[in-house]
Amino acid sequence: MLNFALTKEQEMIAKTARDFAMKEVAPFIAENDEKQHFDTSILKKMAEMGFLGICIPEQYGGAGLDYISLGLVCEELEAVDTSLRVIMSVHVGLNSMTMLTWANEEQKQKYLVPQARGEKIATFGLTEPNAGSDVVGLQTTAVRDGSFYVLNGEKMWISLADIADNYLIFAWTDMEKKKKRDHSGISCFIVTREMGITTGTIHGKLGVRAGNTGWISLSDVRVPAENMMGEEGEGFKIAMSALENGRYTVAAGATGLVRACLEASVKYCNQRETFGKPIGQHQLVKEMIAEMVKDYDVSRLLYLRAGWMKNEGMRHNREVALAKWYATVASEKAAGDAVEIHGAYGYSNEYPVERYYRNCKGAVIYEGTREIQKLIQADYALGYRQDKPVRKTLPKWEGF
Repeated sequence: MLNFALTKEQEMIAKTARDFAMKEVAPFIAENDEKQHFDTSILKKMAEMGFLGICIPEQYGGAGLDYISLGLVCEELEAVDTSLRVIMSVHVGLNSMTMLTWANEEQKQKYLVPQARGEKIATFGLTEPNAGSDVVGLQTTAVRDGSFYVLNGEKMWISLADIADNYLIFAWTDMEKKKKRDHSGISCFIVTREMGITTGTIHGKLGVRAGNTGWISLSDVRVPAENMMGEEGEGFKIAMSALENGRYTVAAGATGLVRACLEASVKYCNQRETFGKPIGQHQLVKEMIAEMVKDYDVSRLLYLRAGWMKNEGMRHNREVALAKWYATVASEKAAGDAVEIHGAYGYSNEYPVERYYRNCKGAVIYEGTREIQKLIQADYALGYRQDKPVRKTLPKWEGF
């Protein structure tokens, strides 16, 4: 039976996230955005709400809710500001859910449990100054030295870089494979701030100014060998599975941004008059509103399908890539149209659509650019790409 209804629990968590964001963030977001200030107190508040471990099993300190609930929270948080959803993407999606899949039991107890409780903040270190979509272009290395690995390299455009306690760092462990650009020479490490990494904040961003984005420098950082996550050479596989989680949260969040643009535009249409009538009565304005309605519904259906597949323990690389592609591009269009509808006022920070317009662009780029997502869809359709068996997958959700 096909059922599109949310459960009562899912409806409740969505409302809880909406109320939280409106109370704790909405009144201050314009000022924080203007000052490029990341309010670290929000992390403790999100932890108290259970958001930072929302879909992590209770045995590992989480709330034990399903993956659809994660998506709903991301939608509601980004409807207020993208910086909130970014926290969910990197702390929960890219890091904690990846640890849930790939970490051994000792690593889960030591690192995942405090992350799920919000006692430690975590992020994901893959992108480098000269390596984004081209993952094998990364230059960070990890050389074995007795019971340690010595890491050297630079990471760039890392959300929560200057805030996080724990990091998943990807580095070459096989230098011969590095020369051949063979991704089976990349490994993943759990690295903590106390191990000696250096971080900094990037200023002057176009959008998500109320969030923290920065760089990581690793200079002879000694990481215990037992902090390698997964087997040696599995780093690329781990990174790709992490990106599936990240893309899901980005898709859900972008859906919330489309909704925010729609709600702001409808409100303005019913207030503003031109040529003797509300602007919503002009046909070309109606067209933009209709596009937002369409794109919101399609984006939401796509990410909910991906969430359902996660719940069922199904492979969903194609589906989550499609959801991410469609929703982020839709949010960019919705934000542009929202500014257009608001006219000159949309060009100022007097209304939130100016911030939406700046915030939407990042999601079209990170977690796989729109161009990468297009290639993924084409390769599946053409038969050039198939899902291969993997050693580990995200656990099927059991509950409700």
